[in-house]
Amino acid sequence: MTQTDAAAKNLGDPGKTRRVVVVGGGTAGWMTASYLTAAFGDKIDVTVVESAQIGTIGVGEATFSDIRHFFEFLRLAESDWMPACNATYKLAVRFENWREPGHHFYHPFEQMGSIDGFPLSDWWLRHPRTDRFDKDCFVMASLCDAQRSPRYLDGTPVDQGVFETGHGEETARATMAEYQGAQFPYAYHFEAHLLAKFLTKYATDRGARHVVDNVVDVALDEHGFISHVKTAEHGELAGDLFVDCTGFRGLLMNKALGEPFISYQDTLPNDSAVALQVPLDMDREPLRPCTTATAQEAGWIWTIPLISRIGTGYVYASDYCEPEEAERVLREFVGPEAADVEANHIRMRIGRSRRSWVNNCVAVGLSSGFVEPLESTGIFFIHHAIEQMVKYFPSGRDDDRLRNMYNRSTANVMDGVREFLCLHYRAAKRADTQYWKDTKTRPVPEALEERLENWKYKVPDAETVYPYYHGLPPYSYNCILLGAGGFDIRHSPALDLADETAALAEFERIRLKAEKLVQELPTQNEYFAKMRESA
Repeated sequence: MTQTDAAAKNLGDPGKTRRVVVVGGGTAGWMTASYLTAAFGDKIDVTVVESAQIGTIGVGEATFSDIRHFFEFLRLAESDWMPACNATYKLAVRFENWREPGHHFYHPFEQMGSIDGFPLSDWWLRHPRTDRFDKDCFVMASLCDAQRSPRYLDGTPVDQGVFETGHGEETARATMAEYQGAQFPYAYHFEAHLLAKFLTKYATDRGARHVVDNVVDVALDEHGFISHVKTAEHGELAGDLFVDCTGFRGLLMNKALGEPFISYQDTLPNDSAVALQVPLDMDREPLRPCTTATAQEAGWIWTIPLISRIGTGYVYASDYCEPEEAERVLREFVGPEAADVEANHIRMRIGRSRRSWVNNCVAVGLSSGFVEPLESTGIFFIHHAIEQMVKYFPSGRDDDRLRNMYNRSTANVMDGVREFLCLHYRAAKRADTQYWKDTKTRPVPEALEERLENWKYKVPDAETVYPYYHGLPPYSYNCILLGAGGFDIRHSPALDLADETAALAEFERIRLKAEKLVQELPTQNEYFAKMRESA
């Protein structure tokens, strides 16, 4: 569609939002363009302008399980996109050495049960079967230890009751909002640049315009709205709504519109990362079905297994570690396979824009906000922002109330994740370096300080965690508190008087189910070998 054709859509309908210009490609830009074309079809015009010189940062290769709703909304089956993106399954986050060297625990994608009104974690504190809270209360911990796929070779998911929508044009499409509180049993790992490439074709096949060029200026009208962006070779690109996907630069939101940035640095000091892409031979190396976060002297190292490589990186605080030292530590951690691999050093902006929707500009991705990738929230923030953009899509310029509701929603999500990540460091028992000693005294959000004191007497539940939607249910808080080992958590006194029969039976049911599934399910290597052969 030409610029003239797009403008013609607005004739006779002045002030309506019909032309959307996405500035910046990568994961955020192309997820946005794909979702908008899926949501609105040819009723809006979508243009993506991206620079050929600016690539995808690529630390957001692990996801929440909610990401399945994104692909289902696009009516894509796993077999459609996973082989093209070297994707694998993620059943949990595995935390190594956060309590002490050699110790690990999982934060799995699996709702924790309750017995007689008390969460299973509370019963475990009263009647621990083993010293592994995660294995006693969740099936997924055993599947991760055994490196199992969450699907059988015929494609059947591990739980027959798992809700999966169809992919035909006639089926209703699910969103995160409709399934808050539900838990799909796995998420994904994928190569971010390959997903961006895949979604580029998806969006352009459905009418999105792709402009490869550099934006050299952002023009504002007399009311402070963006009228157009000026490119080096394609001239002016006008629009009704502009989406800032320019990453940490915040070209539209922070630079052109001057929206202030709220730093989280006082509570989350990790501001740097160094990353490696290490080749992997899937025929020889097992694919662990989880993201691994291994504690180090000044931060932690992520390990993400993909079909063709391992994505790994050291997230650290520059106040405690120099880039050269961080790269040395990472290369030693990886071993000889890292010898000839080029390192990518990244400076991270931790925090969020005060508002993510200002006038006719929406910031999505890193321009909106970012916390360190400890719980794989980068892609989740993008997905949530896009869903909310569609939910609050304006009819025109005067929809201030829609913008305000959007801004509250996105701010709540990021502030809630901030609290959850702060919990990881305060709850970690490790205190062998100055970095880890300081995690015990560093400020945390005021509300979290009070919650931490309450959780010493009663494990987290829906009434005592961060009260607004942020993607992390109460069981997630239980996993970190009981796994990291830094707090002495008590069971509810009522359990000293309660009948434990049903709780003990539930622990036994989990143990037997885990043993059965470990025997029945294929490894990830076996499953993806078959998927790629079929593809």
